[in-house]
Amino acid sequence: MAKKNSIDYVCQSCGSVYPKWQGKCDACGEWNTIVEEKKPSVEFSNISAKKQGNQIDFVSLDGESQTYKRFVTNLSEINRVSGGGLVPGSVVLVGGDPGIGKSTLLLQVCAGMANKLKDNSCFYISGEEAIDQVRIRAKRLGLADSPVRLASTTSVKDIITTLEKENPSLVIIDSIQTMYLDEVESTPGSVAQVRAAAYELIKIAKRKGFTLFLVGHVTKQGAIAGPRVLEHMVDTVLYFEGDRGHHFRILRAVKNRYGATDEIGVFEMQDTGLVEVENPSALFLAERQGCVSGSCVFAGIEGSRPVLVEIQALVGNSGYNGAKRAIVGWDSGRLAMILAVLEARCGMNFSNHDVYLNIAGGLKISEPAADLAVAMAVISSLTNKPLPSDMVVFGEIGLSGEIRAVSQPNLRLKEAQKLGFTNAIIPHSFSDKKQKIITNMSYHEIGNVQRLISRFN
Repeated sequence: MAKKNSIDYVCQSCGSVYPKWQGKCDACGEWNTIVEEKKPSVEFSNISAKKQGNQIDFVSLDGESQTYKRFVTNLSEINRVSGGGLVPGSVVLVGGDPGIGKSTLLLQVCAGMANKLKDNSCFYISGEEAIDQVRIRAKRLGLADSPVRLASTTSVKDIITTLEKENPSLVIIDSIQTMYLDEVESTPGSVAQVRAAAYELIKIAKRKGFTLFLVGHVTKQGAIAGPRVLEHMVDTVLYFEGDRGHHFRILRAVKNRYGATDEIGVFEMQDTGLVEVENPSALFLAERQGCVSGSCVFAGIEGSRPVLVEIQALVGNSGYNGAKRAIVGWDSGRLAMILAVLEARCGMNFSNHDVYLNIAGGLKISEPAADLAVAMAVISSLTNKPLPSDMVVFGEIGLSGEIRAVSQPNLRLKEAQKLGFTNAIIPHSFSDKKQKIITNMSYHEIGNVQRLISRFN
């Protein structure tokens, strides 16, 4: 049965396909993102009548595995997030908000690798900026003398033809949404173009064995724009996070076939580019003021790295019909759950109070271990009683009011002790586990939120 050329309507944010145009995408909720894309004709016939494929050879799980030789970059935070360095033949997708510093970071990586290898095998291909614009940035960063091979083009066919004649070690494409293939009848940045361009670039990277970086735009929700299959095609997905009002930048791995996920690298944006932060905890707590109500220090874990951050809460009387909740850097649903537990189990009332919560420094926390620190910050602000300035807190709160154990308590306490903290509040259930607390700090175990309230009386 032959099917003639037809038209699909595809959402450019999530890749959902519709039979006709509509203003709003039902899948992602975006408006005016559905565009018309021509679907090539497909001939359906009896598959069994076609030439059969080759038989697959299966092997056992027990066998020799390939050892990946990694390229160690000049940025230790990149090495940490990637799992120890860049793997030849791997494809890394980097996403982030506009102006957050993606191009600056990758230009520094490319220049550092070029200075280290000194074989003209590092390529930076820009589809968004002209050559002069990239040169101005390189001069500002002090990288103008690096042997980086720079080009500005958007044709995937020209890029592949050029790379076939070269022996690259590192190739950076900035960005994948600007690339196009002549064979695909749609505009650059569309779902079909992004999928086809990424496939061709990934194929040559795997065949020639060079590391490929793809820069991706993000949607309003912070997800990488284009088809979701793009994140499945690549080996590593990195998100470059940060608030423009803060000079901190967080590089977070959400997928990594060659290393751990949820690993973070911390950078500081300066006039000369991105500078690595060796001790993020000290930097996040640098401007902290002691003996202030509503402030609590949380000892968290990001990947394999312990990070101490200040959680700030402000509770005030509501002047409106409904109480207001404003959260920066944390999950709003989790704050609502903690407030509900404090009301149901401790008899506290937040219905006529506005609650504001902020993670100081611009870091986003998703770890449930921050529940106890958030609760103590909220109670401290409500009662106007400050917590000790030398105390750290961690623990998960359940709906029945119990304080649950979290992972790696000794690593959290070790980091806190290194920064001069002498007191800690931890879940009581650690005493029932095989994992023993080893620290010289003075710590107090709490089993439920009722005992937490007694500390403020």
